[in-house]
Amino acid sequence: MKPEPSSSPYLDKLRGSFQGLLQWTDFDGFWEQLRAQVAHAPSNDSGWYVYAVGEMPPTLPADVETFLRFLDESQALLHKEHEEPYCGIVYVDRTDAPEMIKVYDPSNLGVSCGSSDNPPLPGWVVSKLAPIDLPHALQPPRNHQRWWQRVLG
Repeated sequence: MKPEPSSSPYLDKLRGSFQGLLQWTDFDGFWEQLRAQVAHAPSNDSGWYVYAVGEMPPTLPADVETFLRFLDESQALLHKEHEEPYCGIVYVDRTDAPEMIKVYDPSNLGVSCGSSDNPPLPGWVVSKLAPIDLPHALQPPRNHQRWWQRVLG
């Protein structure tokens, strides 16, 4: 498999500025906004790629039914598994005209706010841009791989 570029429009957007949907009401309202936008799509194409990080990235945007099912099921999952009085695990580039949404897996949070040098990858990325294989594109530095190879002999 050929290595992903260290920079691409997708990676640039992923590394860009995001704002957190901190309150559950913010998250629920934003998910409703997405539902309404997609429900009025002129075709069966939602225009959104739904990428479960760690799986093969999709090559086509989700159809409307699949996208709406993702919204419903992810909303239920996050409310059930993120047992906090606040949301804080969903980040969007722009709430008024979103192009990328990062959803962190409640069971693998680490430091999702980005204050860490190596924050965990989101569990899901929903974007208008075709995704790339993030775990492959964001491999650890080669010096860590060489160290690991030396440790294993």
